[in-house]
Amino acid sequence: MIYGALEAGGTKMVCAVGDEKGNITERVTIPTKTPEETLPAIIDFFKGKRLDALGVASFGPVDPDPSSDTYGYITTTPKPGWAHYDLVGTLQRALQVPIGFDTDVNGSLLGEITYGSAKGLKDAVYLTVGTGIGGGVMTNGKLLHGMLHPELGHMLMRPHPDDTYPGKCPFHHCCLEGMAAGPAIEERWGARGETLSGRNEVWESEAYYLAQALTNLILTLSPKRIILGGGVMHQEQLFPMIRKEVKNMLNGYIVTKEMEDLDSYIVPSSLNDDQGILGCLCLAEQAVKKDTGA
Repeated sequence: MIYGALEAGGTKMVCAVGDEKGNITERVTIPTKTPEETLPAIIDFFKGKRLDALGVASFGPVDPDPSSDTYGYITTTPKPGWAHYDLVGTLQRALQVPIGFDTDVNGSLLGEITYGSAKGLKDAVYLTVGTGIGGGVMTNGKLLHGMLHPELGHMLMRPHPDDTYPGKCPFHHCCLEGMAAGPAIEERWGARGETLSGRNEVWESEAYYLAQALTNLILTLSPKRIILGGGVMHQEQLFPMIRKEVKNMLNGYIVTKEMEDLDSYIVPSSLNDDQGILGCLCLAEQAVKKDTGA
């Protein structure tokens, strides 16, 4: 089978061609401009590739409900030009192949579940921490959508007693994204995160908010592994700080074998930032199976 993969991000669109074994044979990156500028370049890349299906994992919010009139749309995004945009419909009309569709973070989780550090698990969470914060959830072997899809980056936070920063999110201010995403780090500390690696107070603050979020996820979703990706998590010193904070916040309440080894429970992404594009190949394979009734 020849599968197309589109990891649709707010900054860039990664397009690839691969197969059902996760072998990637061709890839390009296209800057995310307006839909009128971006989609023709994406379609031109995929046309002529003899695709059997296309998998799309997109920034959002999106509508992943196949029974909805706006299935496959990017919905209420603040990104100019992309709100209420029919992404799947546009691609379907141009390429005429089955399309599998989900959120970017569910796509990344699917990549990790299939090929990476969560391989073989049926209950896991993937959290990406970068320009924004989002999360994908698999429970009992199925990606979680619910009435829309989880927005883990917007869970409300309890501010640290010594933190006077109001939060950057225009919707909720003091949510996880508002307190811990890359732009919040830059605004709070006056510099981009990658230039602050030697300032321990920056990462102690970051670890506090990320650990609070992970504690909430452990208590509500009970995942068997939590994977942390995104640009901010390239600061590897965060991982032991987060694990320590999670242990303190849980305070011995959850007693499982996973809690005895947090080094193996809270882990970095494992696929060299390819988890998203590999997840898209999985979405394409699922689309073929659905189309053929397999």
